[in-house]
Amino acid sequence: MIRTLVKRLWLVPVVFAGWEVLAGSLATPYLPAPTLVLSRMYEMWLSGPYILTEEAVDHFLPSLIRVTGSWAIAVVAGVALGVAIGRTPWLADCVEPLIEFGRAVPPPVMLPVFLVLFQIGPQVQVATIVFGIVWPILLNSIDGARHVDVLKMETAVVFGVPAHLRFFRVILPAAAPKIFAGLRLSVSLALILMVISELKASTEGIGYLLNLASGNADMPAIWAGVLLLGVLGFAFNSLFLMVERRALAWHRAAHRPAQ
Repeated sequence: MIRTLVKRLWLVPVVFAGWEVLAGSLATPYLPAPTLVLSRMYEMWLSGPYILTEEAVDHFLPSLIRVTGSWAIAVVAGVALGVAIGRTPWLADCVEPLIEFGRAVPPPVMLPVFLVLFQIGPQVQVATIVFGIVWPILLNSIDGARHVDVLKMETAVVFGVPAHLRFFRVILPAAAPKIFAGLRLSVSLALILMVISELKASTEGIGYLLNLASGNADMPAIWAGVLLLGVLGFAFNSLFLMVERRALAWHRAAHRPAQ
C-alpha cells in the first residue's frame, strides 16, 4: 500500500519544489509560493477548534453534498433510462434525436435557464451538474445494454429465466464495463460543473469562495481553492477506481490472457 502510494505520488514533492523555486525567482503576486498557499489553505479550512473551520463547514460541506448528491441522481437516471433505451429499439428511435440535441448543449449555457426556473439556491447547482454529467452515463448505458451477447440472452430465454432475473444476471453484468466507463467520465465532470455553477449562482460553496477571493484579489486563497479542487478530484477518482475494481473483478478475470 505505502509502496504503491510512493510510486504514484513521488512527482508531487518534485512539482512543489519546482513551484517554490519558480515563485521565488519571479516574485510576482499572481504566483504565490506553495508554502504560502498551503498556509492559507490551512488557515481557511483546517484551523478551527474541531479541525474544520466555520468557513469549511459553511462552504466545503455544501459543495461536497451537492456534487455527490447530483452524481447519484445522474447515475440512477442515466443507467435506468440508458438500459431501457438500449433494450427497446422503438424507444431508441423516438428519443435518440432528443438525446443528440441535449448532449450538444454546453451545460454552462443552461445556467441562466436554471436561474430563471429555480432562482439562486442549491436547485440551480444540482440541475446544472445533473444536466451536464447525465449524458456520458446515459450514452454508455445505451451502448452497453444494446450490445449484450445475443447467445446469452437466447440461452436465458430457452432455460426459462424470468425477465427480472435476465435483467440483473445477464443484461446489467454485460453492460457494466460500458456503464462504468461513463461513470468515470462523469466523476471529474461533476466537480467541474459544481465549481462553474457556484461561481455565478450560489452564496456558498468552493466556487463561491473562489469568486469572492478573485474579487478581493486574494491570490493565495484562489490557489488554495484550486489546490483543494485538485485534491478532491484525485480523491474522487481514487475512490471510484477502488469501487470499479471490485465491481468489475469478474470482467478482468474473464479477459485475462491464459498463462
